[in-house]
Amino acid sequence: MKKIFYILFFLNFTFVFSQNDDDFSKRLKAINNKTIVFYNVDGVEFSSQTFSNEFSEKGLKKLFRKYGIKDEDVKVKDENLTYNNFYFTKSENITDNVTQINSYYFVENKYKKVTIIWFGYFNQLNKEFERQYVNRIINDEIPKEVFEETTIGSIDFAGRKIELGNGCYWTNINTVQCPYNGEMNWSVHKTYESAKNAIENQFSITKSKKGGKVVSEEEIDIVFEGTDTKAKKIIYDFTGVKSLLAGMSGAKTLTVYYVACEVRGNYVSCCLSFWNNDNITENGLSPLLEEVMQLKK
Repeated sequence: MKKIFYILFFLNFTFVFSQNDDDFSKRLKAINNKTIVFYNVDGVEFSSQTFSNEFSEKGLKKLFRKYGIKDEDVKVKDENLTYNNFYFTKSENITDNVTQINSYYFVENKYKKVTIIWFGYFNQLNKEFERQYVNRIINDEIPKEVFEETTIGSIDFAGRKIELGNGCYWTNINTVQCPYNGEMNWSVHKTYESAKNAIENQFSITKSKKGGKVVSEEEIDIVFEGTDTKAKKIIYDFTGVKSLLAGMSGAKTLTVYYVACEVRGNYVSCCLSFWNNDNITENGLSPLLEEVMQLKK
């Protein structure tokens, strides 16, 4: 049952400023769960969902309410888009140095219904990126090959196929959990700076979470996808803490590795973790983690 809470604790809002690139399909991944489509590219996670509401005052009012947007909140039209739309943004301080910014686009699609596209960032908006992907989504320009199967047999990890069998599952886009064998989430980036910023933001949010405490933090040498690099390793302790996250798993500590590294011509930000009661190999990692990294002795 602990699988339910991995994503809630570590993987929400892993967004970072994106790099624009026409060859986006090499880094873009998507999952369609029939009602909503999730995307990840360059560390940015976003989603799209189409509703039966008409693009009218009545139809939009219901959707604004659904997304917690109040009547007094400022909603404007993005004149750079060719379709009817309303745009809304709001921000929230997550830590002292990390601000989460959410953008919502309410767009009239070709069927005269409303498609809502959501983006999230840390610290900085990128309007050009948003418009680019609003256009690609509304115009059905997302390549079919970037969509992952909802049932996992294998995964495309930054251009390499990894066979995982049927014991693992998605908990979010580019986020895989194998019960008692570890979890990892990743993004593929155009630049090292983008990957580094993404993993630093994720680490900052991890440290700010309540329900436990970081008892160990160090930089270690690892081999990641065949490349010698470094990872930030932390141990998060739940001992003596009344935490639903730990209580559901029966575990006491969570070991987490944060990595930013060049992989096959792009750059990957990756967060990998396992509980103290997971299966641990003689090399000191859980089986899933060993698929992509090794500890250097």
